[in-house]
Amino acid sequence: MSILDFFRKKEKKENLWTKCEECKSILLAQELEANFNVCPKCGHHHSMNPIMWANMLLDYHYGVFFEHILPTDPLSFKDTKKYKDRLKALKENASSTEAITIFDGKLSDYPIILSVMNFEFIGGSMGSVVGERFKLACLKAIQDKKPHVSVITSGGARMQESAISLMQMAKTSIAVNLLHQNHIPFITILTNPTTGGVSASFAFLGDIIIAEPKAIIGFAGARVIEQTIKQQLPEGFQTSEFLLKKGMIDMVLHRHLLKQNLQNLLRILFYKNA
Repeated sequence: MSILDFFRKKEKKENLWTKCEECKSILLAQELEANFNVCPKCGHHHSMNPIMWANMLLDYHYGVFFEHILPTDPLSFKDTKKYKDRLKALKENASSTEAITIFDGKLSDYPIILSVMNFEFIGGSMGSVVGERFKLACLKAIQDKKPHVSVITSGGARMQESAISLMQMAKTSIAVNLLHQNHIPFITILTNPTTGGVSASFAFLGDIIIAEPKAIIGFAGARVIEQTIKQQLPEGFQTSEFLLKKGMIDMVLHRHLLKQNLQNLLRILFYKNA
């Protein structure tokens, strides 16, 4: 191993520096993380894993649920790699055990169920485990009488599970309907990107729909839509700001303002007498 390879390996292991995806500034990784993964130079919102979201929104004495529900390979699927091999590699390297993690804790003084999706796990794709964990999170929210807050990012349905994945759209939508029937608030936070079957199901079923700045949100990709309708799309199409202007979402919030606004919403929607 050359001396250059040694330092490259050391830098990767320590992860001292990172580059902003938007302005290309070189940033201290610790400084970026301390700022909730928002670039201090340009304000670009980088992705966060579920634990980072939980640490930002919840008291540190939170619980993690349904981790025993893990993905399998029911179709023996193989593309460039076997699905079971992908899952094995993710088990060793990913920051979560699936593309969604369920937390139970308090946001300030208000108990909530928090579900957080993880784009690092096969693009935040929704397979059978995502659907099942989300459903159980909704049922727990009903049982414990706690609002359900969901942080969402996804590339859509998980192709490795085919029709089983598509079935989760109905399952998660039914689970949200149960929340509505039991008068349990459901708040969604759409981050970059929120697309495909997730955007076409529970992501847009929230009582309040919040999005982060400049997040890409939609069902099909812009190029697919243009080729289908044979028209050029407006500038900024499928950004959170465009959707806010068209009335598709309720608010666009900088990550630094999110917790305080959630606290206010929870008080208005559910904890008004607390």
